[in-house]
Amino acid sequence: MHAHRPHYEVAIIGGGSAGYATARTTAAAGKKTVVIEGAPKMGGLCILRGCMPTKALLWASEVLHVARKAQTWGVQAPKVDFDFGQVMARKDAMIKEFADYRCQQLSDGRFDLVRSQATFQDPHTVRLSDDSKLTADHFVIATGSHVSAPSIPGLAQTGYITSDEALQLTTLPRSLIVLGGGAVAVEFAQFFARFDVEVSLIQRSPHILRDFDTDAAEALETALRREGMTLVTNTRLLEVRREQGRKVVVFEHHGQRVERVADEILLALGRTPATASLGLQHASVETRENRILTNDRMQSTQPHIFAAGDCTGRHEIVHIAIQQGEIAAHNILHPDAPKEVDDRLLVSVVFTEPQVATVGLSEKSARNASIPFLSASYPFNDHGKSLIMEARDGFVKLLANPTTGEIIGGTCAGPVAGELIHEIVVAMHQRMTVKALASVPHYHPTLAEIWTYPAEELAEKIA
Repeated sequence: MHAHRPHYEVAIIGGGSAGYATARTTAAAGKKTVVIEGAPKMGGLCILRGCMPTKALLWASEVLHVARKAQTWGVQAPKVDFDFGQVMARKDAMIKEFADYRCQQLSDGRFDLVRSQATFQDPHTVRLSDDSKLTADHFVIATGSHVSAPSIPGLAQTGYITSDEALQLTTLPRSLIVLGGGAVAVEFAQFFARFDVEVSLIQRSPHILRDFDTDAAEALETALRREGMTLVTNTRLLEVRREQGRKVVVFEHHGQRVERVADEILLALGRTPATASLGLQHASVETRENRILTNDRMQSTQPHIFAAGDCTGRHEIVHIAIQQGEIAAHNILHPDAPKEVDDRLLVSVVFTEPQVATVGLSEKSARNASIPFLSASYPFNDHGKSLIMEARDGFVKLLANPTTGEIIGGTCAGPVAGELIHEIVVAMHQRMTVKALASVPHYHPTLAEIWTYPAEELAEKIA
């Protein structure tokens, strides 16, 4: 047993995407760095239980769906079937490849790696699982998040699966009730529905994807209902119980008490920052509802302790976690020339079909912040390339500053929206006006040229 480990210049708690980005940056600058990772499997949420496995499964469901619709384009594909074991095996093989590479990156000697839990004893000291102590000049907390367990009467006793267990299933349930209406809920709901599971989604607010504009949420709701899914919004969950081996969810809808029965319940009501075991009070690091409070330099309330990624609760998106880790590292390395997080180009993507993506301001967020804007949109059901693809759902929408014409937001609900939104990310990064975007040549027929229509409409209004 080690009483004391060597002193480090930078100690990072958590080896996921944010932690690795920080360690890579501080170690490259010559700082003596250690990553402390307490999870049984290394790789972090994105690789093991988040972005990568879910997108692998969604792509499989997309291939199945298109194959079953082949007749639309005059292609004969009689009796399209699937092998769920094979679907999961391909996902597992891909994830193993990504996780092995991350383990290799964490273990290649650029920085030390300690497999242990860490709990703060004081602002510069953590106690590890073997009771040894580790001290550092700077800490970066990047412990991620875990699935929230809400207090719905009877839920724990009845039993449920979360996205973690859904990714490990070997057989499909016949029927499923999804609780929640965010990205995780709708992505899994569509995945299961396309693999012939009878899916009901129960959402508390009036629409799914409540962080997006209502028109974007409605475009997805229309598509999901058309595919045979039951969507119930504007509800209040009352209780959950078991009945004859099945699971019953009881909720209030339009003043009525409603019961829905299924073989399984998928809980997708959000995630909670994984900070409870860190002993943050001993380091004078303040939290609110478990999230570590940080400033735009990613410093906690204790200036030498930084935080990055989901544990800050700012935005649970992996590329943001990486940016935050890199900013924390920069500010440790260059305290005299600090950098701040810029949320102006915040991107969100939901990988359903149609996909839903947004960058910058939505109409909802602009109104909430009393920011003046002009907006224009254009539908995919009147666009050449999307009609060829039979991808008629959704639209693109641009928001512009009414005086200067600068693009301040974009939304896309439709085919490959997660790819198409990057045209607006680039435009906003360069602070382009709608007039400048409208004048960029676009190849015809492409999906991307659809952006020129709202750009032209707004350019005429602002000219």
